[in-house]
Amino acid sequence: MQPNDSLSQGSPLLTLSGIGKRYAAPVLDGIDLDLRPGQVLALTGENGAGKSTLSKIICGLVDASAGGMMLDGQPYAPASRTQAEGLGIRMVMQELNLIPTLSIAENLFLEKLPRRFGWIDRKKLAEAARAQMEVVGLGELDPWTPVGDLGLGHQQMVEIARNLIGSCRCLILDEPTAMLTNREVELLFSRIERLRAEGVAIIYISHRLEELKRIADRIVVLRDGKLVCNDDIGRYSTEQLVQLMAGELTKVDLDAEHRRIGAPVLRIRGLGRAPVVHPASLALHAGEVLGIAGLIGSGRTELLRLIFGADRAEQGEIFIGDSQEPARIRSPKDAVKAGIAMVTEDRKGQGLLLPQAISVNTSLANLGSVSRGGMLDHAAESSVAQDYVKKLRIRSGSVAQAAGELSGGNQQKVVIARWLYRDCPIMLFDEPTRGIDIGAKSDIYRLFAELAAQGKGLLVVSSDLRELMQICDRIAVMSAGRIADTFSRDDWSQERILAAAFSGYVGRQEAAAAAHVAGNTA
Repeated sequence: MQPNDSLSQGSPLLTLSGIGKRYAAPVLDGIDLDLRPGQVLALTGENGAGKSTLSKIICGLVDASAGGMMLDGQPYAPASRTQAEGLGIRMVMQELNLIPTLSIAENLFLEKLPRRFGWIDRKKLAEAARAQMEVVGLGELDPWTPVGDLGLGHQQMVEIARNLIGSCRCLILDEPTAMLTNREVELLFSRIERLRAEGVAIIYISHRLEELKRIADRIVVLRDGKLVCNDDIGRYSTEQLVQLMAGELTKVDLDAEHRRIGAPVLRIRGLGRAPVVHPASLALHAGEVLGIAGLIGSGRTELLRLIFGADRAEQGEIFIGDSQEPARIRSPKDAVKAGIAMVTEDRKGQGLLLPQAISVNTSLANLGSVSRGGMLDHAAESSVAQDYVKKLRIRSGSVAQAAGELSGGNQQKVVIARWLYRDCPIMLFDEPTRGIDIGAKSDIYRLFAELAAQGKGLLVVSSDLRELMQICDRIAVMSAGRIADTFSRDDWSQERILAAAFSGYVGRQEAAAAAHVAGNTA
């Protein structure tokens, strides 16, 4: 995509001067920038750099502690998100803002439901919903489907469609492609180009630097709450942008070729729950990182949930260690007692107590170890949390800081810290690096290598195939709810894995052709 120079050279739509924000510690300090109509501004930086906080200030979700803003040359200080949206400033947040029990149609038009004779006009609402979902390429979805029944990728597209209703002068997208398929990404990029041509200014937040270089005119990099770059994105290589973000280039030696793989720590036999997971069997060994690849909706998350007891399996057995007796896992509590930990895909909704302190979230799975005489020892709890904050390089003011005030990457580290403290031999990770910056990813990859060296078994779901090929010893591929194939490091290739991922949906020759195309565009 090329910049629309005729639009982006006009007067600034939005100007920020000296914007600062402080919680327990400074999060933003002296941010100056402007945004012009028809401009796509890439905003990036490590987790905790202040990207989301800056965006929330612009959208009226957070008040600035210092500085001011101008919109069309007039003072701009929205008191709420609703007020900002009324002025055409909209934001699609990384944390979805949908009501899962309501339908797609109701979520899209919740504040403007069409009525007829005092009743909701369901026909008109359905037509409007289909038309709006067509904007993001998903007009075939049933508008009465509850949002909670959709995968996270489709939920993200519903959220994007909702924010494109009505007047939009500035659209902020926070990690919009983290949960999207390649097709959905292309649909989103096409829509961004149309919005740019219409004069809409866009702030695009992402850690996927190849996306930023593809769609943005300008790059803004934040580091430790300060602006370290505001320039033409074409002047920078990926390596230079990484260095600006992190202050240094990060290299991680995973030593995957020399891991010592031991006996099985987990075996599943014919585990299934129709229609999402057909009977599946696999073994996870001590010291092994076993990846699970597949398309969105292939059953990867559902398989992990069956193992962890979050969903009840209809058939099959789970064996722990060398036991010949199947484990009785009917709930996450049973799984934890059996030595299984799970870092969920939805860290905010399922992984953390957001209003609670880092220390509380860290000790939550092992309260007995920080209790004395049946009473919680807050000093011991704080000490444990401080150790993990240091070990995992969690950026925070103190362990008393609420988890909800942390960046996404640092929240993910807090969830991982909880299970490290529990010291489970079997660890399940669902999209562990989704929405996380390069530096935080390196920290987590290094941690995976350390856990494998300690003899733990790691089962990792990821939509990033290159990530799995970097960190895993073996990769199992799910397709249409089945384990289609399993590859070891010495015989996998991106094309073979993608062919297996497509195999449950199309014929063998079509799958190979589709995989070849997907591999060339990945």
